[in-house]
Formats: sequence, C-alpha cells, structure tokens
Amino acid sequence: MNRSTRPHEVVEMYVLLFTDILCLLFSYLLALYLRFHAVRSIDEPQLHWTVFLGIVVYVLLYHSAVEYNRNFTRRGYYVEFMAITKRNVIMAACIGLILFAVKEAENYSRLVFGYFVVIDEIVTYGAHLVLKKYLRRRLRKERNMTKIMVITDEAHLETLMEKFLKQAELSWDITSIAVMDREQINEKEAYVSEDGKQIPVIANRESLLSVAKQMPIDEVFIHLPEEGRAAIDQLIMDFEIMGVVCHYNIGMVDLKSNHSILEEYGGFTVITYAENPIDYKHRLIKRLMDITGSLVGLAITAVLFPFVALAIKIDSRGPILFAQTRIGKNGRRFKIYKFRSMYIDAEERKKELEAQNEVQGLMFKMKNDPRITRVGRFIRKTSIDELPQFYNILIGDMSLVGTRPPTVDEFEKYTPYYKKRLSMTPGLTGLWQVSGRSDIDSFDDVVKLDLHYIDYWSLSMDLRILAQTVGVVLFGKGAK
Repeated sequence: MNRSTRPHEVVEMYVLLFTDILCLLFSYLLALYLRFHAVRSIDEPQLHWTVFLGIVVYVLLYHSAVEYNRNFTRRGYYVEFMAITKRNVIMAACIGLILFAVKEAENYSRLVFGYFVVIDEIVTYGAHLVLKKYLRRRLRKERNMTKIMVITDEAHLETLMEKFLKQAELSWDITSIAVMDREQINEKEAYVSEDGKQIPVIANRESLLSVAKQMPIDEVFIHLPEEGRAAIDQLIMDFEIMGVVCHYNIGMVDLKSNHSILEEYGGFTVITYAENPIDYKHRLIKRLMDITGSLVGLAITAVLFPFVALAIKIDSRGPILFAQTRIGKNGRRFKIYKFRSMYIDAEERKKELEAQNEVQGLMFKMKNDPRITRVGRFIRKTSIDELPQFYNILIGDMSLVGTRPPTVDEFEKYTPYYKKRLSMTPGLTGLWQVSGRSDIDSFDDVVKLDLHYIDYWSLSMDLRILAQTVGVVLFGKGAK
C-alpha cells in the first residue's frame, strides 16, 4: 500500500533530520570534552571523527529506510522516547560491530561513546519535544490546515464520523458534511463530536455541487456503501473538475483511474483521486522560492514606499494602500494589498462601466478606465502597484507564480470548471500575465492558460515565467 506524503510531513522529515544532526554534533562534542577535557587534545582524533561521520551516515540511512518521523506530531512522550531509544540502540550495535570488524575497537574510547549515547538520548528527546510543540502550533494555524468535506449517507453518519475524527490528523479542518440521502437540510443542523466540536451538515444530493463550488474545500472523503458505481464515478468526476482531491473508501467498489493512488486516510483504506498530484518536495522548494523572493520584494518595496506614497497622496484623496478580499486556494478568502491606483469611489463606479467591459465573461477590464488616477496609470504600467503583494506571498496567501486570484463577485458566479483554477495558490504573476495580457479579451482564455499551468506545473515553468515577467515589467509588453 502506498501512502501519499502530505506537505507538512515533508517539512517534518527535513526539519527532524536537521535537528537530529545538530543534536548528534552537540552530543558528540560534549562527550569528547567530558572524556578529554579539551576537544583539541583527544587521543586518536581521526578515528573519533571517522566514527562521528559514520554515526551521521547511519542516521541519514535510518531516516530514509525507517519511517522514523511517522506520526511525529501525534505520538506521545513515551512513544517518542522509545523511538529515539530504538534508533540509538541499533546505532550503538552497528558502530560497535564495525569497529570490531576493522579491529579499531581497542583504539576507540568506549567512554566517549557511552557519554555520547546517553547525552544524545537526553538532548534529542528534549529537542523533539520542543519541535513537536512548535509544529503542532504551526499545523493548527488556519492557513496551514487542510479543509475537508465528508460525504456519506444517513445510515453511516454517526459511526463514520466517530472513527474519522479519532484518526484525523492535526492539520485537518473537517469543515462540513454532506448527507446524500437527506431529504431536506436544516441550516442550523450539525454533527456534534465527543469533544463538543460542531460540524455543520450543509448539503444533500441535490444541493451538493452548488454548495461545494462556493466553499473553501481542499479534499473530500466519500463513504457511500450503498451508492452505485456510476453515481460514484460521476461524483468523483464532478469534484475533479473543481480541482478538489477525492478520497474514496474502497470497501465496496473497485474503481480505476489514471489519477488514483491507494493510501490510508483517517483510519480508512481509500483510493485518492487527484488529477495532477504534485511532488511535495517540489512544492516545498516552491515555497522556499516564495519566501526568498518575497523578502527581496519587500526590501524593494520599503525603498520605493516613501516616493510612491507621496505621489499617491499628492495625486488624489484616499489611502496609500488598497485592500480587497480575494479568493485564494480552493476558495479561501484573504486580503490582497496593492498601492492604490484608482479613485476611492472606484468600486461604486464599476457598475456604471460594466457595459464597456472589454473582456468576455467573469472579468472586468477597460483600456482607458476613468477610475484610474494619473499616478495609478504609471504604477500599473510599471507594475509598481503590485509590490505590496510580496507581503501576501510571505505569509502564504499567494505565491510568486500562480493563477490570478478572483474577486468575491467573480467567484460567486463560478462554475465547477472555473473553480479548478483555484486548486493552486494564486500568484503575483502567471502564465496569462506573460502571454500578452492586454491582448486577451475572454475570461475563458485566462482560464485555459491557468489550467494549462496547473496541469503541467513544474519548477522550471515557474522559473521561466518569472524570467518572462521581468521582460514584461521592463518593456511593458502586455501591461494593463
């Protein structure tokens, strides 16, 4: 059985490995100091450091071969202690056998190794407890949680939710339940868990898709033992169109798909359907690129801020920054920040200008928009108005490269097909921005470019788009 790796598990794996290596180094240096009272005057220094290198290699192999970090944030104090003890006991046995085999056991200080094993047990255990506390707090932050909808029927609701909640990961936010065979949905109805958490029942068969496309949902868990195969196939297809990951309990029907994997999920064996599963190691690299890029961008923003702020204030009345609610990954709402480029009554005047919209579909654009100020035209043409969005990138609401984040009124008119473009974090730039955005006159063309980016995403594509964006900014090609 394959078990898909989640983003936080990748972070845990590397952070845990880095922490363990630091603990090993500290413990070994302290052991040498306790034995020889000065690290520089140790007997057989080459042998001791060769042994330390062997210990590091062993830990790297152990992390790779054994699921050492499995359920790291969930396992308790005793389980944590035993996991470290098991690793160190095997390590001591391996190092001892190797030293004996190469006939160096007599030359190596047993006291150093004894000190090291005891110190490393204590230091690593303490470091793991601190790290565990930090990761738990981080996983429970709203923007880091995976929003999940449970889809089941009346007969299995209670037993399913009882088991599912007990097995839920810390990073899960089970936000809603759909009961397919419920005739009518009471708006105030909710499933109440043993710990008192209320999970609203929000849809039945008839209302499920219309409700789901307007909600922030990352994944759905489907448990419908009495449902026919054709209905299940259609349901999974409907959510795949929206770009939502589906986990289907396989106790009943043997479904096959090119986009499916077998895994454990919430204590159940499921087939997971994800149209474009991304290697989370690559996603981690993408996030590190975002953090690095946003820090550079914020430094540039800080230098330009006084000059841009003064120009905006002299040119027109109103705030320096413009904040607007936008729709992010899988329907999450967030505040996007820009330098204000329009008059303060721009939103009210938009309705008057809708008849002059030059884009077909759910997007508004005018070549000579009268709501834009004089300074606004310049900062838009040079993309200076976008600089405050580096803050959105730093905190994780946006990425350097992604899809265009829609406004709330656009999102409310979305079809399931359109919602798929929200299955990745929205970006400061994207494929449509470097494809001649001034020449695009149809929202469907924007969607096609966004979906192409999602379906064929790679780190090299991001780098290529970033390079092309520099050209767009410098030479003004396609600028609004």
